Amino acid sequence: MSIRIGVVVLTLVAGLGCSTSPSPSAPAAGTSPPAAATATAGAPLPSWNEGATRKSIVDFVERVTREGGSDFVPAPERIAVFDNDGTLWAEKPVPFQLLFAFDRVKALAPQHPEWKTKEPYASLIKGDMAGVLASGEKGVLSIIATTHTGMTTEEFSAQVRDWITSAKHPTTGRLFTGMVYQPMLELLAYLRANGFKTFIVSGGGVEFMRPWAERVYGIPPEQVVGSSGKLKLDVRNGMPVLIKLPEIDLIDDNEGKPVGIQRQIGRRPIAAFGNSDGDMQMLEWASAGLGARFALFVHHDDAAREFAYDRADKLQQFNRGWDEAVAKGWTVVSMKNDWKTVFPPDGSQAK
Repeated sequence: MSIRIGVVVLTLVAGLGCSTSPSPSAPAAGTSPPAAATATAGAPLPSWNEGATRKSIVDFVERVTREGGSDFVPAPERIAVFDNDGTLWAEKPVPFQLLFAFDRVKALAPQHPEWKTKEPYASLIKGDMAGVLASGEKGVLSIIATTHTGMTTEEFSAQVRDWITSAKHPTTGRLFTGMVYQPMLELLAYLRANGFKTFIVSGGGVEFMRPWAERVYGIPPEQVVGSSGKLKLDVRNGMPVLIKLPEIDLIDDNEGKPVGIQRQIGRRPIAAFGNSDGDMQMLEWASAGLGARFALFVHHDDAAREFAYDRADKLQQFNRGWDEAVAKGWTVVSMKNDWKTVFPPDGSQAK
């Protein structure tokens, strides 16, 4: 684990003790993941209000797919990249992967009676976030190492699948897969219906997202780029397995996002979508290429239906990115004004 990761994790944990201002009214609890990752019939983007934002998306797609047009882009080059936390699904009170780590500690506690007196585990089991913080960076990194390393990739994937199908958001009571954004599911489907290949490029862990991204977003594991740890090939019971090691391979955030894109995708995207300063370099990288380009930030300004935060937020700041978007004419989505709905209704969720 790196010092940088430790600082980020500590900041996130600190946020658990702070209220998000303001907090949303809770949507109805979901019972299963959304099923809007396929193209919708009729007009595109039905959950988007008519206006400049929706028009900018549709105009761009029509320009790059119009054969013979000056902005036409061949299908293999129609690459669109999406941040995950805060762009495709919610990220408050903290990114959900951290809540997964905390839940894993609680699930493993019966096998570790020594944790009753060992910090930061003792404080975490009791729900004492101040006690977790008091253990410092070393203690928090110990939680991440305990819950994310030392097992095979198959074992970790199984743990993630079990959690994602049952764990619920602490504020809304929805399954975490019910905290995805309906308008963004429609956007993914609309782009794919027009020959785009859609990728997740997230600061979250790649092994955490891959077990469920295809079911929820229609994005297969090989099209998920994320922060990653080092792996080691081993043989257990005569079978080759990959072991997750407590060493960082890539931090897929800020300047790391263009690196991850080049490393795994090998093409510069023509469209990029994010929501915070951590996505700014990805949008800059995509926009710097030749030909038609599209960059979009999701602005969290809907306190009634989701959360409201931007420049002053301690965890997911949208400050430099906002200034960059204004200066360069990038599209900024107002969740409050541009989206008819935020989360999928219960009736649209598949069994």
